This record gives sequence, structure tokens and C-alpha cells, in this order.
Amino acid sequence: MSKLGRLGQAALAAAEAGHYVFPLHPRTKFPAVEKWEQSATRDPEQIRQWWSARPYNLALACGPGGLVVVDLDDAHGEPAPEPWTGATGGRDVLARLAAKAGQPVPTGTYTVSTPTGGLHLYFRAPAGAKFRNTAGTLGWRIDTRACGGYVVAATSVRDEGYYRAVNRAPIAELPEWLARALTPPPPPAPSAPIVLPTQRASAYLRKILEAEADRVAAAVPGTRHATLLAAARTLGRLVGGGALSAQEARDTLTAAAAGHVGVEGTTRAEVDRTIADGLAYGAQLPRRIDTTRSAR
Repeated sequence: MSKLGRLGQAALAAAEAGHYVFPLHPRTKFPAVEKWEQSATRDPEQIRQWWSARPYNLALACGPGGLVVVDLDDAHGEPAPEPWTGATGGRDVLARLAAKAGQPVPTGTYTVSTPTGGLHLYFRAPAGAKFRNTAGTLGWRIDTRACGGYVVAATSVRDEGYYRAVNRAPIAELPEWLARALTPPPPPAPSAPIVLPTQRASAYLRKILEAEADRVAAAVPGTRHATLLAAARTLGRLVGGGALSAQEARDTLTAAAAGHVGVEGTTRAEVDRTIADGLAYGAQLPRRIDTTRSAR
């Protein structure tokens, strides 16, 4: 074995296969480089430099590599909520989704098992498509990683055990029915301005901020990404309409989501990305609060 070790050799092989790789701190799933998506590379010299220094874990940047990875988590005994009653984790939920779509369960692709009993199903994004990370969008205990996300690659190790390739089939293209399910719905039609006296407008705006912050703070694991994204979209509309500053919207949501960080692998960077995505989406549908006239 060379000085690079098992993980460094795996990084070189992944890059040669077309993936963009970067190091994670040893025995963790946390990036060991700043701006990991921009730092991810296929350059063998950079890879040798990283992995000859330390036995870093290996990550693949999904966006640059055109990957969509479906993460099926085990429930670890947690009872499934409606409408997934009886499911024991993401595998069962994916099987139900496939049956509902009249399609086979898409397991005939490169697959990695995780140390905590989950599975990562690797897919190629369709040409021209751009998907983002999701958490619970497809269903209970199913997350996805795409643009703005990364996945811990096979051969990496954590205290709980190894990431292992359990199906070495070629990476399949994302099934059409899954692509449709991961495509955001079209934005609603712009709403008419809300006309309120200045004092009432301020109270109305504050009420919206507090309600969205409360929803985010109270969200339970499995719903937190979707709740934060929805709240960011709501506040983004107010930012787009000039009723709220982008900084106040970010500060409000960041504070509300502070309790999510460190739970089930959620990072501050992921929270920041979700907020940015939601604000940008909402700003395309500005919601004005007009205070130039008094309401009667």
C-alpha cells in the first residue's frame, strides 16, 4: 500500500471515474477544506497532497459530478408517522413510492451501505436538470444530495463502522418518476399588494416573522429541511417586495434553526444553503405591503 493508504487510493480511483472529491476529517463526515464544493477536484496531484498528509475520509461533491444520491435512513425503532405507518425506514418508504408510481424499486444502481444501517443509491442527473438537496421531500427517512450537497464515499470509516459498496453496478440515470417528484412545483401567481397603515403594517410583518420562526424552531427531525425551506420562501417574498431586508430574514431564520445544527448530521452550512435557496426562490414572487394609503 502506498503512502496514500486505502482512502487516498479510493480518492484517486473516484476521480479517475469522473467524480469530484475532497477530504473529510478522519473518521467523520465533516469537510476538512474550506468551500468544499469549489475545492472538490479530479486533479491527482491535489488528491495526493491531501491524502498523503492524513488518512482523511472521502467525500464526493454531487453537483460538479452530476450526481443525485438518494439517502435511505433506517428508523432505528422510531415509529413511522402517517402516511408511512408500518415502515421501518427509507427503504420501505421508497418501495411504497415506487409501487404507487407503478415502477420497480430503483435498486439496480451503484449503492453504498452506511455505518448506521442506511443506503445511498447513486444516480446520474438527467442532462440539463439541476436538483438541490432535500430532506423528507420524497418521504419519511429519505433525503437526497445533489447540487450543494456531498456524500461520504465507500471506504470511509466512522466510529460506527465503514461505508461499503454493496452494489457495484454502473450508476444509473435518475428514474423519470423520481425526477418528477424532486422537481419543485411551479411558483404561484403573484399576489396583490397588502394595503395597511404604517403601524399595522409593522405589526403584521412582525407577526409573520414570529410565526415562521416558531414553525422552524418547533420542526421535528425529518421535517426540518422542508419547514425551513418553506419559511425562507415566505420571507423571501417579503424581501422581494421590499417589506423586509434580506439580512433580517436571514438572521431570523438562522436563529430559529440554531437548534437543528448537529442533529442527525445537519450542519450550519446546510442551514445557510437552505435559507439562501428559499429566499432566492421567494424573491421571484414579491409580496408587497403598501403603507402609502390608510386602510378603512
